[in-house]
Amino acid sequence: MFNQTGQKQENQVADIIASNRTTVVVGLGATGLSVARHLARCGERFMVVDSRVDPPGLSELARELPTVAVELGEISAATLCSGERLVVSPGLALAHPALQEAIASGVAVSGDIQLFADAAQAPIIAITGSNGKSTVTTLVGEMALAAGRNVGVGGNLGVPALDLLDDSRDLYVLELSSFQLELVTRLGAQVACVLNVSPDHMDRYPDIQSYHAAKHRIFSAVSQVVVNRADALSHPLVSPAVKQWSFGLDRPDFKGFGVISVDGQEWLAFERQALMLVAEVAMWGRHNLANALAALALGHAAGFAMEPMLATLKTFRGLPHRCEQVANKNGVAWINDSKATNVGAAVAAIEGIAGTSGAAGTEADIILLAGGQGKSQDFAPLGSAAEGRVRLAILLGEDASQLAEAFKGRCDVLYATSMGAAVQAAAKAARSGEKVLLSPACASFDMFTGFADRGEQFVRAVEALA
Repeated sequence: MFNQTGQKQENQVADIIASNRTTVVVGLGATGLSVARHLARCGERFMVVDSRVDPPGLSELARELPTVAVELGEISAATLCSGERLVVSPGLALAHPALQEAIASGVAVSGDIQLFADAAQAPIIAITGSNGKSTVTTLVGEMALAAGRNVGVGGNLGVPALDLLDDSRDLYVLELSSFQLELVTRLGAQVACVLNVSPDHMDRYPDIQSYHAAKHRIFSAVSQVVVNRADALSHPLVSPAVKQWSFGLDRPDFKGFGVISVDGQEWLAFERQALMLVAEVAMWGRHNLANALAALALGHAAGFAMEPMLATLKTFRGLPHRCEQVANKNGVAWINDSKATNVGAAVAAIEGIAGTSGAAGTEADIILLAGGQGKSQDFAPLGSAAEGRVRLAILLGEDASQLAEAFKGRCDVLYATSMGAAVQAAAKAARSGEKVLLSPACASFDMFTGFADRGEQFVRAVEALA
């Protein structure tokens, strides 16, 4: 075990007990650091433990809170059991043996989002889902600003929730992951939404039901909910007194946002009222149209005026690495969707940008770059989405061979050993009018530092093409 300065730390458990510390922050990084700052502001006595010898945020903690005890290296069950409460970072699975021993001994366990919910004085719009949550969270935040709200936007995206706390805020918009929601007992959001549910993080959850249950903790003590009409798994079991709104790409009904046809043109609509032409939405792809409708439903439920929300949709072009068109060369569109780290996200991108419906006899127009760490996912839905839409799949990374099985008989397959080689192969194969889509359906850590690094390497390789 080591302390903040890297020195060997002896008799750490005795020191904890002697100093009567009551809270143990388990895991540092951006979230753990935000928890430490919050506890310090509240005057609580705490210490920090992390399984890494040099975790992210260690130097910041030493500079900002130099007197806080830190225990680094293998997490000690004795240390955790000595605390009255544990605040566990979302990156650490609750199945960790030391955590399980502490929980069994009666130590209370919480997370940063529950601490935030207990402290926040302004309403919360809470957003989760397997795919699209970063885009929708950012979009709702932009709509709130356009509507004149003093809004804090963050959570799993950007600024940690506890670092957003400010008495001057009149609204918070939070993206929340399933990992963060595992320890939420009462969020109390003004509006909450599970955008969609598809298998993800199956290396952490025993089954889709457990993953679904974690997502749905977002609805604890909620006032209003927004549901996806096309995804039954987004619908919560809540009291009839909880007002419900909906979104979808079909024709909307009462309290619903959707798409209608007027004189041969598609319009975004609320109930039966046309709002704006679909062609005016700045984001690209049908899946982003669904994201736009979800954001409208959330903002409407929170009381935003319609005009600033629609104006935002005309200018907001989406986030980097999320179906971002980075070039158009020789009539070929190059699209960076590196954030698609699961099958559901890649399926949404393929279906959202394809020029065909995938029906038999249609001409596929996508060259797909995919692969990485599969996280024990079932790739079969990816193969089904590719049929009639993907002409060629170029696969790379640790689980490329597993993806190849899903594409068998549905499209041609090539293998690449690097992002540069994959881009070169795509450039050689692409025809005018086609799209080259990086939508990996996998985690990136086998070859890259993260999805952003993967996307940036794709962009650089595309820029280097003649």
